[in-house]
Amino acid sequence: MNRSLAFIFVTVLIDAIGFGVVIPVFPQLIVKLSGQPLAEAAEVSGWIAFLYAGVQFLMGPVIGGLSDRFGRRPVLLASLAAFSLDYIVMAFAPTLWWLVAARVVAGITGATFPTAYAYIADVTPAEKRGANFGIIGMAFGFGFIIGPALGGFVARYGTEVPFLVSAGLAMANFLYGLFVLPESLPPAQRRLFEWRRANPVGALMRLKSAHPVVLMLAATVFVWTLSYQSLYSIWSYHGQLRYGWNPEQVGWSLAAVGVTGAFVQGFLGRKLIPRYGQRRIIQLGLVSAVAGYSTYAMADAGWMVYLGITVSACQGLVFPCLQGLMSAQMAASEQGELQGAVASIQSLSAIVGPPLMTTVFARFSAADAPVHLPGAPFIVSLVFVGVTALLFFRAMGRREAVVAAE
Repeated sequence: MNRSLAFIFVTVLIDAIGFGVVIPVFPQLIVKLSGQPLAEAAEVSGWIAFLYAGVQFLMGPVIGGLSDRFGRRPVLLASLAAFSLDYIVMAFAPTLWWLVAARVVAGITGATFPTAYAYIADVTPAEKRGANFGIIGMAFGFGFIIGPALGGFVARYGTEVPFLVSAGLAMANFLYGLFVLPESLPPAQRRLFEWRRANPVGALMRLKSAHPVVLMLAATVFVWTLSYQSLYSIWSYHGQLRYGWNPEQVGWSLAAVGVTGAFVQGFLGRKLIPRYGQRRIIQLGLVSAVAGYSTYAMADAGWMVYLGITVSACQGLVFPCLQGLMSAQMAASEQGELQGAVASIQSLSAIVGPPLMTTVFARFSAADAPVHLPGAPFIVSLVFVGVTALLFFRAMGRREAVVAAE
């Protein structure tokens, strides 16, 4: 790993730790502020995630355009500083509406990951981007090893403590970037900021006209992201309701997700992707996802969740490979715009996904449910994985036709 990639790895790692710290305690915070029982609090959480994603959907192309205009470094630093303040607000939120407002601000400034992808594209040859995009997944995986376990541990001292820890980590990340992180986009490769391209519709229309294969791959990303909204939306609630887990046990399960993700994306992916190609690795990831979601849906004991984590590990290679395929077809001055558009697409799936998954979870977990099946959201995820496969093979067929025509 070269110096620039090491810098961005540490930046994303610290950010992921801060993100992971608050996950085990978030259900308790929602219950506390809303006054609702756990199953109903999951629905409240889903609608907060809906609002957060809606803001990110609108702001993703704006942030991407700004990073193409002013460089990646200042956008990353502004985002990290805002996150630090935002976590403090969440820690001391006196009402649910304060928490909602804090999540809106987080959605506006949530530029870390799209900008990090653009940063890696800046410093990596096109043929190596799929493997190097996995570095972000590896950093996020290590963050999920440390963050949730740390969050579950410090939660015993109060629900506000994990948020304060995250605020401190975000500020440490800001200071690290301020003094250590170099700029990756030379002034000669920057472009003017244009509002007509700095919105979701404008960004996607440009992809449609200039890069039709990229647009089809972006549609694949949308459905793929929908498939794993069940993991983000109901993991903590599912573990606590179905297996009686406490926040610390939830934290350890997420740490296990981080261990497998870090290994697969940081080590295995860097070996397999150059050898077998991004297309075959995506197929492997889709099969892995089917195995994992099937296990989660039917697991009636906590230990079986860890089996699902193991068999689903290779699904973590799907997104970096899709990113690599898209990025290879874009110019250097368009990488921020691409990542902003992808961020909007992911946010759109996060608008639809959490309310869908949490509603399905609440309906099938309720005492009067026609069928008691708390794992129902994972069955929904299986359907989305199937649609992802269909879209991906169609995009690859279109890509081959374009290459043949040239």
